[in-house]
Amino acid sequence: MGKGRLEAFSDGVIAIIITIMVLELKVPHGTELADLRPLGPVLLSYVLSFVFVGIYWNNHHHMLHAVHQVSGAVLWANLHLLFWLSLVPFVTRWLGEDGLAATPVALYGVVLLMAGIAYTILQKTLVTRHGGDSLLARAVGRDLKGKASIALYAIAIVAALAKPVVAVVLYVAVAIMWLVPDRRIEAAIAD
Repeated sequence: MGKGRLEAFSDGVIAIIITIMVLELKVPHGTELADLRPLGPVLLSYVLSFVFVGIYWNNHHHMLHAVHQVSGAVLWANLHLLFWLSLVPFVTRWLGEDGLAATPVALYGVVLLMAGIAYTILQKTLVTRHGGDSLLARAVGRDLKGKASIALYAIAIVAALAKPVVAVVLYVAVAIMWLVPDRRIEAAIAD
């Protein structure tokens, strides 16, 4: 089957996720810049989550650009990814409201970890569908960046229990690592 509906549905869900996150932002009580200070953690958690959702959307787009068709297994793998991404607004809000408390920071990492695992499953399911010599398979190769991300998320979750700020630094490091779209796919398509 074609991939158009999967792309359109995924884009719609991701747009809704971003919309929910921004709707959770509350207007400050007052008219001075200083009135924004109490909202600082909420705004920072929103920015971090927006970047993560944007990274997933961008790489999802690139990945689907490298394939021609999907299967039932691909549809379920994609829903699995969207499930974890749909939890981002919840953990973003909790992280922003409770600052650097261990449990919200750790749960934020659990959602990121599970989204990373779900993305990897989707990627492997697409490679299986298109074959080991497919454009996508050649582009992702051993996917060291994906594996490193999952490892950093796992380390961050454990770190969150003792030093939540270390976990947040690791989350930011993973986001920075992925800010540039996956050029392996772009290069493979260009060849």
